[in-house]
Amino acid sequence: MKKNIIITSLILLTSIPLFACDICGCGVGSYYLGILPDFNKRFIGLRYQYNSLETHLGPQGERTALSADETYRIAELWGAWNIGKRFRVMAILPYNFNHRNVSGAGTAGSKNGIGDVAVMGYYKIFEGGATTKNSKLFNHSLWAGFGVKIPTGKYDNTERSTIGSDAPNNFQLGTGSTDFTLNMSYDARLMDLGLNLNMLYKINTENKYEYRYGNKFTGNALFYYKFLIDMKLRIAPNAGLMYERAAHDVEYNTFNVGQSGGYITSAVTGVELSYERISLGANYQMPFSQNLADGRVDAGNRLMTHISFAF
Repeated sequence: MKKNIIITSLILLTSIPLFACDICGCGVGSYYLGILPDFNKRFIGLRYQYNSLETHLGPQGERTALSADETYRIAELWGAWNIGKRFRVMAILPYNFNHRNVSGAGTAGSKNGIGDVAVMGYYKIFEGGATTKNSKLFNHSLWAGFGVKIPTGKYDNTERSTIGSDAPNNFQLGTGSTDFTLNMSYDARLMDLGLNLNMLYKINTENKYEYRYGNKFTGNALFYYKFLIDMKLRIAPNAGLMYERAAHDVEYNTFNVGQSGGYITSAVTGVELSYERISLGANYQMPFSQNLADGRVDAGNRLMTHISFAF
């Protein structure tokens, strides 16, 4: 049985943001999941995400002596467990590798460490099927969920004084705050052709340094097709769109951080392979429209891969 769910951040996408810190896909953020691996009862696996940014751009989006090239690589332990016929629990434990290079100033830096742990619960609202007039099988399901992100990743408050009070606050391992997600996932399949729709709304709270990342909405639509190679091997290519929008970050519950928030729209393509209890997958996200941090941040293409084991 295949269930398709999204989280942030998103991941989420990464699953991703996803991205104002969240909307940029850095260590504090992507909960993009995309299409989950095949499993009946539970699975555990490893994911890898790669995101890149150009930050601290000029007023017109041009590079300056202070502009930075940032990369965010995230290795995640993730898994899910079906409880009965209607409940599912999922958890993601990330480890982040952040790197920043300011070529104009001749400086570089890295931050490595555990990110923020996310735990999500889902409830299956309905699942049903029918046979069409031309004898084709149609199935669909709707899941709704609630999640909590725990501040296990380090938030470095000195970063704010280094970059300036109005600059993007991306280069962190965690948000320093307990945050929440509301999720919904709908999957419809006619024989081997399917459509997966996901929505996630992330509600951020203020951390102890009185900084709050902007709330974020993520939505995606993916078409997929399952090819049954033999009784054990299945291949499911997929393609679609993802839209992400984040509000401005807020300091001291009063001041909007000007260079934060924004939106990004990406084309997504990927493939899922399953052989018996082993699943492999990858997707590539290519932004084609964006306005992040008042034009001071430019997000590059993003890659996510995974290997998972059902048991």
